[in-house]
Amino acid sequence: MHYRLIGVGNTYTFELSGSAPLSVGRAVTNDCAIVDPTISRKHADLKVTPGGVEVIDAGSSNGTYVNGVQIERSLMVAGDEVTFGKVVFKLEQVQPARPAAPPAPAGKPGGATIVRQIPKTGEALAMGHAAGKIGDSLPGADATERDRRRLAMLLEVSKGLTRSADIEALLQKIAEYAFQVLEADRVAIQLTDDFGLLHPKISRDRRGERASSDIPQSIARMAVDDKVAVLSDDAADDQRFQGQSVVLQKVKSAMCVPLIGSENRVLGVLYVDNFSLKRFNESDLDFLIAFSGIAAVAIENGQLAERIRKEALARSNFERFFTPHLAARIASSPDAVKLGGDKRRVAVLFSDIRGFTALSETMNPDTMARLLTEYFTEMVECVFRHGGTLDKFIGDAVMAQWGAPIGEPDDCDRAMQAALDMMEELDRLNARWTAEARPTLQIGIGLNVGDVFAGNIGSDRRLEYTVIGDPVNVSSRLCGAAGPGEILLSETFRNALGAPPPLVPLPPMELKGKSQAMPVFRVQR
Repeated sequence: MHYRLIGVGNTYTFELSGSAPLSVGRAVTNDCAIVDPTISRKHADLKVTPGGVEVIDAGSSNGTYVNGVQIERSLMVAGDEVTFGKVVFKLEQVQPARPAAPPAPAGKPGGATIVRQIPKTGEALAMGHAAGKIGDSLPGADATERDRRRLAMLLEVSKGLTRSADIEALLQKIAEYAFQVLEADRVAIQLTDDFGLLHPKISRDRRGERASSDIPQSIARMAVDDKVAVLSDDAADDQRFQGQSVVLQKVKSAMCVPLIGSENRVLGVLYVDNFSLKRFNESDLDFLIAFSGIAAVAIENGQLAERIRKEALARSNFERFFTPHLAARIASSPDAVKLGGDKRRVAVLFSDIRGFTALSETMNPDTMARLLTEYFTEMVECVFRHGGTLDKFIGDAVMAQWGAPIGEPDDCDRAMQAALDMMEELDRLNARWTAEARPTLQIGIGLNVGDVFAGNIGSDRRLEYTVIGDPVNVSSRLCGAAGPGEILLSETFRNALGAPPPLVPLPPMELKGKSQAMPVFRVQR
């Protein structure tokens, strides 16, 4: 009798046949491995009998249930439901397979095709699925020796793949191992993109030379779409695979296995073929399934490591201008930033040192550089402390903004607090510099808010993220009009504040580029 366990609300499927008990559990060494936290490492045993399938609980933590009733031992028949922990299956009886066709005469292709379902957790279950058969492909050894060589081979593959530094090196290593264990004329790997489309990554022959990157898409698409491993002992005569590339490339025998990562996601395909009279058999397919499971884990880990490296590099670049918190959001969520630029409402702050030109004439370059470094360090910290973005340094001026690339409802309030902190921090710096008999500084600050263009501006050689527009110019003009220790803000900025500090209205100011005088307010400190 032949039965099948079909997952209910999950994608697991297990074939049940033979007289030997089949183990169920979370460990990958089980015959039916189910990766779920509610499943014990060894959860239950299944045994096919003439009357159905006997299920025996193995002292599991979360129990085994047949048709909703917890059991220690029970006989299931077709149509019954069994639940291991919280993972549900339905038992189905499988009709006996039709007798196999007699072997084709020598010298004539059989055109046979084997399509084998890949389990959900391909990297683990494939190894268990292939455990009894991989050794058959190693001639000249008894069962014990075959087992030893089989395990040693898979262990070597696993260790070798984990040592690869990057994706390109990893794919080359996968191809090398495939040639070592299979009599293949060509090995090709294609990886999927975010839309599920296959893209060639590597295609080489046994001599290490670059081979045609075109693999039969009829075979590759079946492997990806149906998540099955495919073996054809004569692809050109196989009615399933009548794609033009199969015929033109004179493929005699081919195998294609999906590379399945976590969450049952297809990462790509591993394809091998040959053009000689040598044809792959089921043992070759079993090994390729196990091999591809290990390769898929290595590829997924490599892709993750590469993504982490890119995010770390992006984050380190972003942290030069953005707060660490904002830099982390941008690096991990690239969709949050429209790199081409867009229109955004931002609060803009300009600060400028008063009388710096005259002061710098009395100082040597090293003293001036040290003073500016200490000053800029504290001013930028004030900006970052309140979630702002350092746009740029312009000589002795600081330009900062709130609202791009990611805005918050209280951008103006945070810009206002940053300006007040900058004044207080400068007071502390001046007190220390006075005690050290060093020059002191005074600054003026201008604040404004409005719609600007935010994006990457520059040339092909150098780009920088910045904001441009009339609100930026107004903020700069206000900064220029501010006296030492003054913070000036526009009426628009004042109206956007949720909790404004004490303000003193000033007479409307004539600002360059404005046809009418603007209402201006000074912060009362």
